[in-house]
Amino acid sequence: MTDEFRRPKVLICEPIAEEGLALLHEYADVEVLPNLTPDALLSVVYDFEAIVVRSKTQVDARVIEHARRLKVIARAGAGLDNIDVSAALENGVQVVNSPDANTLAVAEHTMGLLLALARRLMRADFSLKEGRWEKSSLMGTSLYGKTLGIIGFGRIGREVAIRARAFGMKVLINQRRPTPELELAEGIQVVDLNDLLRDSDFVSLHVPSRPETRGMISEGQLALMKPTAYLINTARGDILDEDALLRALDEKIIMGAALDVFVEEPAVGSALAKHPRVLATPHIGASTEDAQRDAALTVAEKIIEIFRGVSLENVLPLLVVPADKVYPHEHFDRNRARRLAERLEKDGVLSNPPITMETEKGYLVLDGATRSAALKLLNYPHMVVQVIASEDDLRLHTWYHAIRQVPNDRLLDMLNDLEEVVLSSVAQEKAMEELFAYGGLCLLQLVDDRTFVVHPALGQDRIEALNKLTNTYIDASHVSRTLEKDLIILKKYYEDLTALVVFPEYTVQQVMQAAAAGRMFPAGITRFIIPGRVLRVNADLAVLKSRHLSLREKNDWLHNLLVEKEGRGKIRFYEEPVYLLDE
Repeated sequence: MTDEFRRPKVLICEPIAEEGLALLHEYADVEVLPNLTPDALLSVVYDFEAIVVRSKTQVDARVIEHARRLKVIARAGAGLDNIDVSAALENGVQVVNSPDANTLAVAEHTMGLLLALARRLMRADFSLKEGRWEKSSLMGTSLYGKTLGIIGFGRIGREVAIRARAFGMKVLINQRRPTPELELAEGIQVVDLNDLLRDSDFVSLHVPSRPETRGMISEGQLALMKPTAYLINTARGDILDEDALLRALDEKIIMGAALDVFVEEPAVGSALAKHPRVLATPHIGASTEDAQRDAALTVAEKIIEIFRGVSLENVLPLLVVPADKVYPHEHFDRNRARRLAERLEKDGVLSNPPITMETEKGYLVLDGATRSAALKLLNYPHMVVQVIASEDDLRLHTWYHAIRQVPNDRLLDMLNDLEEVVLSSVAQEKAMEELFAYGGLCLLQLVDDRTFVVHPALGQDRIEALNKLTNTYIDASHVSRTLEKDLIILKKYYEDLTALVVFPEYTVQQVMQAAAAGRMFPAGITRFIIPGRVLRVNADLAVLKSRHLSLREKNDWLHNLLVEKEGRGKIRFYEEPVYLLDE
């Protein structure tokens, strides 16, 4: 068989979920060869186009140089420290992973370790199994009101923070570089590493293994911690100086530790793992069926995409994607979504696909939240989306809300009754200055010239408070979106105008980070300015609805559809702006 007709070959070096294997089998010849020694890997790797590993297999420069056909190395998980990424890129080999698949599993495991430490669960279980009732000596500590220090505020760190806040914990964050998600995070405080270590009752590590992070928690850092404090590591073993931790435990510098990762694994002979004040687990933070399935499917899809070599730019930036990978950045009207679902089912075609941006979590809907919700209501496994690259001059407008058809005093009474927000009267000429100086949610400008800065109430999540505020006045009035903030001009357009709500200008990055954390903005505040919007695709919904066609087959169908339209001159580009009247 010549190379032209040769199916690509994939080497699976460590077990992955059956769903991922099944997907790869559709497009490639797959060999599962677990537990290969380094020499054995060198002897077989030359014949494969793709290698799939987890955390055990080391893919170093020697392996990459031996793999003359290799196109992609896939890590069914987040970390890439067992792959020589530089050597791969130098040899034209792509490296892909599944950074989000394990996020929730590791965050949940972290919280499980934290609870087990606080309530001494392992000792309680062990002593009872040995026939001892040690109730009086197993006094634990509450999480409520305690301080959790999180070192590293990436995907997992953010999820741990959300769960810790639900337990009523105070959360301190140390992040080496400021990131947009810190600006939107609620109920957390960003502090220096030394301050975090001094003030925390629990310290949890969530940084990757890099030269600058290896050994970052050593003797000096442990000495800063409270003698009643606990250390948790579900990140990487070499972030922690294990000898220093062992001494800190022996000398009672800290109360205890929970470790899921070790410098040398398997850590069956580790003195730390055997220490009586250490709760040790064998690197199982990501070991849930859900996480393993998602990781396997994610890397399988990425490998197939690379094999197929079909670029989104071949014809138009359209793609068929799994419906469960599409997620909104703003709330939407569920009644409108139901009505649209009924109309789509009747018409049998999708005219205008949702506009999305590909993120690590999936496909973030920039415009078309109602359409994507309608397709999900129809229980379609896949949908067509337009994919916008972040570098495509993507911009964001923030709409203002013109509140109409409600008396001034009634509006004020409704908003003052909300527990989630506080209205502070302010002079109109200083309103914008105070909005930004004190981090307000928005300005409320009444037609009678009274002006208020709206703040979240103490302890309230900003975005949740914003949603409660907007839902309240939208339900009680008629709201028009506008980019005009001059009340005199607006009064000419709207004789029934009551007030104008002026929001601060949000950025694309802030909206993306909030959506990635599962937090949605109110409907009708953000408006993405999207270049090259694709309209009137008229995709056959019967194809998208089918559960017999694979994702690959549906993308081939879409690609052929667009090629056919292009060949018949049925694709036209309009450069000028468009006024679109909503239905």
